[in-house]
Amino acid sequence: MQSNRSLTALASVLALTAAPAFAQTEIQFWHAMGGALGEKVEEIANGYNASQDTYKLVPTYKGNYTENMTAAIAAFRAGEQPHIVQVFEVGTATMMAAEGAVKPVYQVMSEADIDWNSDAYLPAVRSYYSTSAGELLSLPFNSSTPVLWYNTDLLDEAGVEEVPSTWDEMFAAADKLHEIDHDCAFSFGWQSWVMIENYLAWHDQPIGTLENGFGGLETELAIDESEDLTNLLQRIADSQEEGTFKYGGRRGDSLPLFTSGECAMWMNSSAYYASIKDQAEFDFGQAMLPLNTDGAEEPQNSIIGGATLWVLEGHEDGDYQGVAEFFDYMSKPEVQADWHKSTGYVPITTAAYEMAQEEGFYEEEPGTDTAIKQLSLNEPTENSAGLRFGNFVQIRDVINEELEELWAGNKTAEEALSTAAERGDAMLREFEDQNM
Repeated sequence: MQSNRSLTALASVLALTAAPAFAQTEIQFWHAMGGALGEKVEEIANGYNASQDTYKLVPTYKGNYTENMTAAIAAFRAGEQPHIVQVFEVGTATMMAAEGAVKPVYQVMSEADIDWNSDAYLPAVRSYYSTSAGELLSLPFNSSTPVLWYNTDLLDEAGVEEVPSTWDEMFAAADKLHEIDHDCAFSFGWQSWVMIENYLAWHDQPIGTLENGFGGLETELAIDESEDLTNLLQRIADSQEEGTFKYGGRRGDSLPLFTSGECAMWMNSSAYYASIKDQAEFDFGQAMLPLNTDGAEEPQNSIIGGATLWVLEGHEDGDYQGVAEFFDYMSKPEVQADWHKSTGYVPITTAAYEMAQEEGFYEEEPGTDTAIKQLSLNEPTENSAGLRFGNFVQIRDVINEELEELWAGNKTAEEALSTAAERGDAMLREFEDQNM
């Protein structure tokens, strides 16, 4: 009998020593970063998990931005939502309208046992995702802006002495490239973001009424009201016959046109830095977007793209302490500076930008601060602070469809923009009706 009691006691002791003192609380994070960017997200998660032993961040790739956002909405309806979901910038209005689904970041951080100040984040980034009172709704994560990427070798060969800073110079460079029998002068990706949304902000023109949607749900698109934009898009479409412009797809599909050397210049996100550095077998650089002098005498500022991290309701109160601690960790200067230098996304905090400067990164890699300079070029106006349109994911699809009709020669620029605005406005009214 004594022997059995001893064995039972020993088994109990062994069981206690074999089990951890407590189980870590898992924090689910759904994101849209594939490939090398996904590996970097895993690296950040591992760093956070190693920094403490109370929580375990579990990052999960759920497809592209649209697929990730759709999956999170479906999961919330099923009561199986993650704690954190990455949402691209054009989903901001949709997330804001999701009553009961979102726990604003300013609330998460204020309720947590943590020292946090939203003023640490870059103003150009912070303002896009804040309430009118300056309260941060979601946490900036991967923020970028479009820049002009250029093939230094090709421009030198063609005798283009200065990187184009205006659209007239872009077409003049195309003429010189034609002289050396190089067909494609330029291409661009994410065409609604680059060639309409950022074009209008860069030239301090409205994208829509009511402060680009920041002023209320009754907003309407103004993308068909800029004569200089209409004329430029028509000029680009007409230049296809000469081989000046080549269309390569709606998102980043046209990247190979640049990295293969087929197109000498390419307008798209600063966040393609890592991909271009890995793929291009030529000297390249990045410069600010070209100015159309028919539309403005000088540039205003560009607007951001990329995504932020939204926190979803429906979890245990204690879980949000872990969310807050992760947000604090990933905002640390050393984490953000590394993310910026590795990917081309802008550092989301002033401290991270200053750290990259002090480390000499911009001297070693000239041009990598272009995006930051472009975003901070001037104090944002009502036209250049960003946009906040409901159903804008779908509206961008409409704009893409209409621009593709232009590139195919089926519509003029005036017809394409007019139809895009008309169809987009109908979607804005649907969103307004659903959220009154």
